[in-house]
Amino acid sequence: MKRPAILPLTWMIVVYVFLYLPIVVLVVYSFNDSRMVTIWGGWTFKWYGAVLHDTEVINGLVLSLKVALATATTSVLLGTLAAFALVRYRRFHGKSLLNFMINIPLVMPTVVIALALLMFFVTVQKAIGFPQKGFFTIFIGHTVMAISYAAVVIQSRLKEMDKSIEEAGMDLGARPFQVFMLVTLPSISQALVSAWLLAFSLSLDEVVISAFLSGPGSTTLPVVIFSRARLGLNPTINVVGAITVYLVVIAVAASSLLIARRERQRARQAALALRLDGVEPPTHEFGVGLITAEGR
Repeated sequence: MKRPAILPLTWMIVVYVFLYLPIVVLVVYSFNDSRMVTIWGGWTFKWYGAVLHDTEVINGLVLSLKVALATATTSVLLGTLAAFALVRYRRFHGKSLLNFMINIPLVMPTVVIALALLMFFVTVQKAIGFPQKGFFTIFIGHTVMAISYAAVVIQSRLKEMDKSIEEAGMDLGARPFQVFMLVTLPSISQALVSAWLLAFSLSLDEVVISAFLSGPGSTTLPVVIFSRARLGLNPTINVVGAITVYLVVIAVAASSLLIARRERQRARQAALALRLDGVEPPTHEFGVGLITAEGR
């Protein structure tokens, strides 16, 4: 008996409402004219102007973006090397230990990682006087957490990659480093972008590690929001949250457009290659999908 199509549609609507209704309410109430965040007082932009003059929020946002950019870039670099070593090299001393250390932050509570890092930095600071709690300690803490996620994403893509492409490059005279830079990296570029975005989001959203490792004058935006929310809800908190939503939406839209553009370029290149070989490329939708898959 065929199930009615209304059930999947209803379930999809319920899931989307459950996930995104709080975000919509947050964005709407960022334009609330009333100081009481639970009472609607009309539409206004004055709280956006108030946030622009709030030095604590601006400094927290700037620090969060700096840490997130540094964390995402470093996590992708180190995660790529770790994933390549684990996938492409079958046996080497310390492989099991490396795999174990990569997976530990995925299952360990964040508060335990934050406490361990705090004790480590305090001990090192007493011994050599460095580092002071601030940007560097927050960056190290976020990288310890994010590198595991980046390595897992890149590792899964490397396992799916056809090794014969790399072997063909070496047969043509390319050195291992040239094969890695010219063949492997372009083939896993989408995984690198995904890992970078994931690490950036995790760092920008992290509260526990930032709270443990931040110092005077170096407080990230999530910690600022959390500290203000404990003292009572304020309209500026809604504005900060709404601005964060805007930034995330812009980043996701830009990455989606970039990926779609690259897919179209691959399809055109595959179609051009078929024409040069004297084969007329299929024009229907299924054929374009085959060309795109072969162009990968």
